[in-house]
Amino acid sequence: MDRFYGFDLGDAESAVSRLEKDKNEAPEILPVNEAKSFISAYALLKDGTLLIGEGACYHPDAIKRKERFKSHFLKESEAKKDIAAFASGVLGQLYLNGQLIKGEDCSFYVGCPAGWDKIAREDYRSIFEKAGYPPVKIISESRAALVCACQSKHLQVGYDILERPVLVVDIGSSTTDFAYIMGGKEVELKTGGEVYLGGGIMDEILLEESLRSSPNEKKIRKIFEESEAWQSYCDFAARRLKEKYFSDEDYWKDNECSTTLSLRQGILPVKFTLRIDASIAEKLLNDKVERLDGRSFKEVFLDSLKQAREAIGSQQPELIFLTGGVSKMPVIRKWCQEIFEDAVVISSGEPEFSVASGLSMCGRIDEELRQFKKEVSALVESTIVEQCVAGHISELYLDAVEEMVTPILEHVALPIAENWRDGSIEKLSDIDPLMEKQIDEYLHSDEARSLLMKPVAKWLKTVSYELEEYTMPICVKHNIPYSSLSLNSFLSMSDIRIDVEAKNLFAVNEITWLIDATISIVVGLLCGGGGVALIANGLPGIIAGAVVSLLILALGKDKMQEILLNSNIPTPVRKVIPRSYLKGRIGVISEQVKESMYEKLEEERNQDISERLVKEISLQIETCLSKMAEVVEIPLG
Repeated sequence: MDRFYGFDLGDAESAVSRLEKDKNEAPEILPVNEAKSFISAYALLKDGTLLIGEGACYHPDAIKRKERFKSHFLKESEAKKDIAAFASGVLGQLYLNGQLIKGEDCSFYVGCPAGWDKIAREDYRSIFEKAGYPPVKIISESRAALVCACQSKHLQVGYDILERPVLVVDIGSSTTDFAYIMGGKEVELKTGGEVYLGGGIMDEILLEESLRSSPNEKKIRKIFEESEAWQSYCDFAARRLKEKYFSDEDYWKDNECSTTLSLRQGILPVKFTLRIDASIAEKLLNDKVERLDGRSFKEVFLDSLKQAREAIGSQQPELIFLTGGVSKMPVIRKWCQEIFEDAVVISSGEPEFSVASGLSMCGRIDEELRQFKKEVSALVESTIVEQCVAGHISELYLDAVEEMVTPILEHVALPIAENWRDGSIEKLSDIDPLMEKQIDEYLHSDEARSLLMKPVAKWLKTVSYELEEYTMPICVKHNIPYSSLSLNSFLSMSDIRIDVEAKNLFAVNEITWLIDATISIVVGLLCGGGGVALIANGLPGIIAGAVVSLLILALGKDKMQEILLNSNIPTPVRKVIPRSYLKGRIGVISEQVKESMYEKLEEERNQDISERLVKEISLQIETCLSKMAEVVEIPLG
C-alpha cells in the first residue's frame, strides 16, 4: 500500500486524513467542500445532485435531506442507506479534488465505536465496500485516538504507557465512547462502548435558550417547523459557538460570546442571535433533559465514568486520553480527574481530528506488520533453522542420556533386581524380557517425558540464542520488541500467549528415535544373557567359596554362568546380596552405562536418523515462529 486514508464518520461531523507510506510525517487532514471538519449530512437535489456537508443543510432545492444518521445505525435499517449515500458523496468529493486517484494502491480505515461487535463492524464495512471504496478496514475509534496520541510527538506519551492501563474517552456529538486499553490492546468493558450522551445535548439547550431570549422567537420557530435545514444550520452554529466559549472561559467572562445568523423565509431575512455566557454555560451542563431521563449532562457523564471505573476493577487507568470536540472543555478534564484521581488526563491539540489521524496511522502500522510477517515467513522457508538445529543435535543426544540414565536405573533396574532378590522373579534369565518391557513403558510414561523435557528445553535455548541473530534484526527493523520472536521468551514469559504449549510443541513423541535408541542401548547394557548388571556384579557374594571354585574348574566360567542364569537360586542365597549394596551400585553403574551409551550413540546413530530428527525439530521451531509472528502487534508508539 502506498497511501492510507482515515475516515472518521461522526454523527454530527466527519473528517478524512491521508498518510503516505514512506513519509515520516503526520497525517494530512483533507478538506472536503473546503472544510477539514465537515457536517455529516447529505441532501439530494431536484436535478439528482448529491450534496454533502454544510451546504446540504440548507440548500433550497433539496428534495431529501438527512443528518445524524450514524447514531441510528444499530437500531434502524434506514440509517444504512443514509450512511451509504453520505459515504458515496465523500468518496466523490475526494476523487473530484484529486485527493484520491482511481486505481492507486491504497486502503481506507474507517472508525466505529468500541462497543460495536464483530457483526456490526462487518455490516458497517460492507456499506463502504458497496459504495466503491478501496479496501476498507473497520477500526475502533478509541484505538485510533490512542494511536494518534502515541505517535504525536508533542504529547510525549512514550512506550512505557503502552504497558500500563489507559482509558480513552471519545466524546462525540451524540455518544460518548469509553475504551479500556491494556498493553496497547483493547479490553472489553462490560459497561463500556457507546453511552448515548454527546455534545449535541448542550447544543440543543444553547439553541433553546437563545430562542427564548430572541425577539423573533415565533418567526424562527415557524421557520424551523417548515425547514429542517435551517434548524440544522442553527444547531451547527450553536455547536461552534459552544466550543468557542469553552475553549477560553476566562476571556469570555469579560467579553460577549455571540454570533448572529440570517435566516430566510420569503423575501425578508430573520435575524437570530446565539449567545452564551457563564449562566447559560451552567445550564448546558446542569439542566435536566428529558432525553437523558430527566438527568443533566454532568450527571450522566459522571455516572458513566463511575461505571467504567467499576468495570475496570483493580487495574485502574494511569492515563486518560480525551478526544472529540467536547473534550476541549476544561470541565471535562476536571470531572475525569475527580473520578480517576491518580490518572494523568491528556488530550491532543486538535482532539476533533485525533480519530481521523489515528485511523490512517493504523493503516501504516498494519502495512508494517504485513512486511514483518513476510520476512518471518522468508526466514521459516529458508534452511537457517535446520542449520542451527543440525549444528547442535549431538548436544541433544548427550544431554538426554545424562538426564535419563540414572532415573531408568532407579525406577526400573533397581526394582527388578530387588524383585529377583526377594524371589518374585524365578531365574536371572527371566530378567531380560522383563527389563526391556519395563524400560519401554517407563520411557513412554509422563514422568519420563517430563524428565526428558529438561534437556530438550535447555538445548532449545541454545538453539534459540543462535536463531536470535536472525530474528532480532527483523524485529528491530519493524520496531517490534525482539522478545516477540524469541523462543527463550516463549519458554519463559507468561505474557506471550500462544495456544500451543512448549511441552506439546516440542513433545517427546516427536523424538521417537531418541527414545527407541535409549531403550535398546540400556537393555543391551543391562541384559543380553549376562544378567542384570546390578546383580551380576554382586554374584561373587553368591558363588563365593570352594564349591563355586570347584564348579568353575569342572564346568568352566561360561557354563557355570549359564547354569546360574537358568537356575532357581534359593531366596536365602539371593539375600546374601544386601539391598544397600544394590542401591550403592547405582552411581557406579550409571557412569558405566552413560559411557557405553555415548559410544553406542556414535556407532548406531546414522545420517538418515539424524536428518529425520533435525527435520522434525526444525518443523516444530518454524511452526512456533510462525505462530508467534501471527500474534505480534506492532507497538502503537
